[in-house]
Amino acid sequence: MEIAKTYDPKNVEDKWYQYWLEHKFFAAKPNPEKEPYCIVIPPPNVTGKLHMGHMLNNTIQDILVRRARMQGKEACWVPGTDHASIATEAKVVGMLREKGIDKKSITRDEFLKYAWEWKETYGGIILEQLKKLGASCDWDRTRFTMEPSLSEAVIDVFVDLYNKGKIYRAYRMVNWDPKGKTALSDEEVIHKESQSKLYYIKYPIAGSASDFVTIATTRPETILADTAICVNPNDERYVHLHGKKVIVPFVNREIPVIADEYVTMDFGTGALKVTPAHDLNDYELGKKYDLPVIDILNDDGTLNERSGIAEYVGKDRFTIRKQIAKDLEAAGYLEKIEEYKSNVGYSERNPDTVVEPKVSLQWWLKMDELAKPALENVLNDTIQFHPARFKNTYRNWMENIQDWCISRQLWWGQRIPAWYDKQGNFVVAKNNEEALNLYKTQYPGLAVEELSQDEDVLDTWFSSWLWPISVFDGLKDPNNEDIQYFYPTNDLVTGPDIIFFWVARMIVSGYEYRHEAPFKNVYFTGIIRDQYGRKMAKQLGNSPDPIALMERYGADGVRTGLLFSSPAGNDLIFDTPVPKSNDPEVIAAFLADKSNDVLASKLCDQGSRFNNKIWNAFRLVKGWELDNNVDSSLQATAEDLIAIQWFKARFNQKLAEIEGYFADYRISDALLTVYNLAWDDFCSWYLEMIKPEFGQKISSVVYKETAELFDQVLRVMHPFMPFVTEEIWQTLSERKDGDSICIAAYPKLENANNDIVEDGAIAQEIISQIRNTRNNRGMSPKTSLPLVVRTQNQGAYTRFGKLIQKLANVSELTFTNTKIDGALSFIVKTDECFIPLEEELDVEVEIEKAQKDLEYNQGFRETTLKKLGNERFVANAKPEIVETERKKLADAEAKIKALEERLESLRKMK
Repeated sequence: MEIAKTYDPKNVEDKWYQYWLEHKFFAAKPNPEKEPYCIVIPPPNVTGKLHMGHMLNNTIQDILVRRARMQGKEACWVPGTDHASIATEAKVVGMLREKGIDKKSITRDEFLKYAWEWKETYGGIILEQLKKLGASCDWDRTRFTMEPSLSEAVIDVFVDLYNKGKIYRAYRMVNWDPKGKTALSDEEVIHKESQSKLYYIKYPIAGSASDFVTIATTRPETILADTAICVNPNDERYVHLHGKKVIVPFVNREIPVIADEYVTMDFGTGALKVTPAHDLNDYELGKKYDLPVIDILNDDGTLNERSGIAEYVGKDRFTIRKQIAKDLEAAGYLEKIEEYKSNVGYSERNPDTVVEPKVSLQWWLKMDELAKPALENVLNDTIQFHPARFKNTYRNWMENIQDWCISRQLWWGQRIPAWYDKQGNFVVAKNNEEALNLYKTQYPGLAVEELSQDEDVLDTWFSSWLWPISVFDGLKDPNNEDIQYFYPTNDLVTGPDIIFFWVARMIVSGYEYRHEAPFKNVYFTGIIRDQYGRKMAKQLGNSPDPIALMERYGADGVRTGLLFSSPAGNDLIFDTPVPKSNDPEVIAAFLADKSNDVLASKLCDQGSRFNNKIWNAFRLVKGWELDNNVDSSLQATAEDLIAIQWFKARFNQKLAEIEGYFADYRISDALLTVYNLAWDDFCSWYLEMIKPEFGQKISSVVYKETAELFDQVLRVMHPFMPFVTEEIWQTLSERKDGDSICIAAYPKLENANNDIVEDGAIAQEIISQIRNTRNNRGMSPKTSLPLVVRTQNQGAYTRFGKLIQKLANVSELTFTNTKIDGALSFIVKTDECFIPLEEELDVEVEIEKAQKDLEYNQGFRETTLKKLGNERFVANAKPEIVETERKKLADAEAKIKALEERLESLRKMK
């Protein structure tokens, strides 16, 4: 079989992914003979397309699932999508607008028909893109948060919680999107630093002809809704106002002056206008002091009649902001205006829309009691967070948890199961028929034949909080085989930005409806940022197209590129070039300019080169000709056998590191260890050790061992790089249809022969030092050099002496008990190595080199001493890590002693 000179992902990826699907390698079902391993995908929005955050998140999930599958577990990765109420409704409204249809002009049923058509056309795009990444999901299990079965579960949970007294309906402050005309969760509000103005407005003191108090505000239009002025009780400037009243400009409403330490004395004038209807903190103050709530805004952000000024009614809030500033100035109420930077909340789904705090009649879920087991079982590590520092973030939020606004003023979503009569009386029931029967029971004196269902839908999170249970139909059929086997799931991989809005709520629902955690571990990815530290975002346009990246670098190249520098919880700086501008139009123009190499990525290039390195190793091995002579084919040289023993020991040593990293959820560190094992230990050292001389054949024994070792390397690589490993594995040895590396057994850890690894490290350093000597002195690699070693232990040389001679082109290896003057020398561990030269040694150069080596090793010793002197490190680190540091210290001290002796000898030669 002819092997291509270079690895081409385009000829590999689709072929093997289709092969995996055809053979159902990703399918999972309850199997009492196997240990279950389950991950549920954080369901991407049906509106979405693959972005870099998805790439990182799903790569990590795929690594965990593929490894578990190879370990013989029943690995189940459940895919699916979220109906994304606000985002999808916005998409459908936009699509209708293009058709010339206004949402207001059609019925709810007509709108939903269009929405379902849109979902069927576009809703599966992101899942198909995940296949390009290599995601090994059980696609037959794909779920959608608004499919009938999952919607039914959502409604059942609402009815159950209402009947338990945990859901109620009330007027409370919410984040309001005036464009979408719906309440938003905190997560759907994006805060941006914006250039604003600070308006200083004079409020006359009631009963005084000339006195006034000045208030600073960024929102002068809301003065029409003021119901109090608040000052700090310790602020001596305003003691004379305690208990008095002031007059709101224009509307001439008298409002009280209240004193509360909530007010910061050094902001603005130190006096605060209190507007309970249009500010969350003011709303809480209003409740504390029983202030009236005057809502002056319509749902679309225009002013209503309660503003008290007829010419303002029906006009947009920002139009009025400019107008009222002029009117205040004309009336003598405006003292001054200052430029001011402030954080302004924008709707995530309508990025150009400023969110308005608004008191609104909504449905709420009481969270205080529900949250208790969810908090307790994270703090006691029943559920473990990785990194653990996110426990503090979680605890702070859960200990101060607020009731959850679960209603949204939309049509796309699960409709709230509440039915009303014309007087506003209501019942909560699963469907209309049950509602009528319940209504007759609750209101026996009222004769009503028809009820109307609540127009609102439930917050999307109210369906996705049930995801780990509902994907297995665990609510409608709590004892079914799937839920009993796969729940609780093992690992959740998600971003820290939704720790409260999704992670915490899934834990809450898990304890409420299954009486146990929904997952055992939560792995928090970092946030991917561009080279200027800005979060990659669709609105900014600074994210490269992941599909285009994969076309350029291959899926394996992008997967490994993302993980090379992405420790759990730490942000990743992704290095594709974009201009240093926050203007989306500037970035869009840059991306559109084909002369800009916007897909260049050092990280992905490193991943791609890793692919090519392994491919070239494969070509090298497959290119060797076997020695089939009966007498010689079973023979292997002593140095070949040592090389095989060394790599087996090294492999097990590295495998132990990899397993340790996986146990600690340090996936990036596991990849880097795999990288070093494959690139350095296997390709750069082992293959060089056993490579036959040019034109010579290789022993069949050595070839067979090498193919088996290569197979093991490919298996530990496979979870990270599924495509290239499958391509090589299938050809490395004879395979039959139905074989695949993705179901091959993951290597089992065996005890490593650490002595041979240590001896091998000595040999490697000697070989490297001799090669460096040649490079530094401009000597040809073909020039043989003698090597004399001063050592207390010749064991390493007994084992690796022939390999040192082969790989370093050493003509003769001998030993000495004394120093050799006039020779080049270097220190390896505690040994001093000499290369006698015919020409005279440049003593000054050698002194300078030895001095640099000494200073480096002295610095290394100090660093190691500090680490070992740290009581927390010694107490908390694994014993083997502490022992490794002690060995490093001993080696450094031995080198320092040898280098000091070397310097003394060189100085005597001057």
